[in-house]
Amino acid sequence: MSKCPGIYFDIGKKARGVLQKDYAHQSPIHFHYQFMDWNVDLSCQVEEIVPGFRSLFNCTIPDSGKVELQYLNNFSGVTGCIGLVGNSNGGYDPAVNISGLVGTSTVSLGANVAFDIASRTINKFNAGLNFNTAFLIASLTLNDKFDNVKASCYHEVNPLTKTAIAAELRHSFSESETGVTIGAQHAFLPDTLVKARLDSTGKVGALIQQGFLQRFFVTMAGEMDFTSINDKAPKIGVSLALTP
Repeated sequence: MSKCPGIYFDIGKKARGVLQKDYAHQSPIHFHYQFMDWNVDLSCQVEEIVPGFRSLFNCTIPDSGKVELQYLNNFSGVTGCIGLVGNSNGGYDPAVNISGLVGTSTVSLGANVAFDIASRTINKFNAGLNFNTAFLIASLTLNDKFDNVKASCYHEVNPLTKTAIAAELRHSFSESETGVTIGAQHAFLPDTLVKARLDSTGKVGALIQQGFLQRFFVTMAGEMDFTSINDKAPKIGVSLALTP
């Protein structure tokens, strides 16, 4: 196991992978054609520019784009990011994001701050704690300037079949609302992954992902809100991913 604690965004990453990754999420600003909403996500990571440093470029067209520099050593991980974020007026606002994580591969503590250059305000201030063992990975984060608290856990049942379970508990102090999401994943074949999740708000989601030649992945995901009165139709999404 690596001694490096990683970066701030690694806190709760395993649980998010089961509960959120590859589901039919749409960015706030996207293309629309007839009954379809779609966007294009491009990313590139360059390892070891110099020892300890790596860079990341990510662009979600037409929503946002960023360039990030990361520094990692045995006891800390620091990231600095500058990018453009789409706004409701159809334009883009420059933003700066800085995060840090200190600790070990077992226990780590970090914080994340985002600064809106146009309005000269801090629009994001988060903090998190991560606990990582071979049996369980647990995390606790305070988000939205400490207005929301989120606790998550992840347990890998069988690494050979990628079988894992995860759960997330979240609470909003300003709205006095609490929610729970549980989910699981399992690979029936080496390149065929299935996920399912259930939310306490009445939303149920599932997806199936098929890989080809370990480079090309096709994912079909669906979600249905059983508590919705006006819209009972399920939401269905399809994504295509190509990795070098």
